[in-house]
Amino acid sequence: MPRINNSRFYKAALKKYGVSAEGVNWNSRHSQIKRFEIIYELLKPNLSKSSIADAGCGFGDFYLYLEEREENFKYIGLDIVSENIAIARERTNQKIVQKDILTDSIPKVDFYIASGSMNIMNRFETWLFIRRCFDYSKKGFIFNLLKGREQKGSFNYFLPREIKKFARNLPCKVKIVEGYLENDFTIYLKRD
Repeated sequence: MPRINNSRFYKAALKKYGVSAEGVNWNSRHSQIKRFEIIYELLKPNLSKSSIADAGCGFGDFYLYLEEREENFKYIGLDIVSENIAIARERTNQKIVQKDILTDSIPKVDFYIASGSMNIMNRFETWLFIRRCFDYSKKGFIFNLLKGREQKGSFNYFLPREIKKFARNLPCKVKIVEGYLENDFTIYLKRD
């Protein structure tokens, strides 16, 4: 079970902050965009003509970010919160579907990306989420996590070495990017 109720967590933020970075529980638009920049830089060399599934797409902000920079890619957004899905469909005019990454069937695409999607999961759910997104990607999975030692509370923290250890069992190369924000890191599990 997640650390806190996923649906309530996101619905409360939407009610309080509206359609904004804070409305999907980012602490600021700046931190949201900084994370998008890192994901984009990792995707960019292989993005042309690729299909991308945004796992936990929220309001479709990553699509809007990509659309300003690239033209030739296929996008699908996946989210569990029905209110977010409706907003993302309206804002992006893309295929946005309701899916629980942990239990539902999910599409096979070139890349999965996830930005902030695992921040309130427990450890078992996080490992399962990573494994499923990787398994359903043809080229790789790029995601970010909160950096720190595991602790009690609402949020989910990992250390880069934990991800490297987990990835030893996957047919991939691991690239970790740090230093762009305090207490955050991005991982690229690139298929061999």
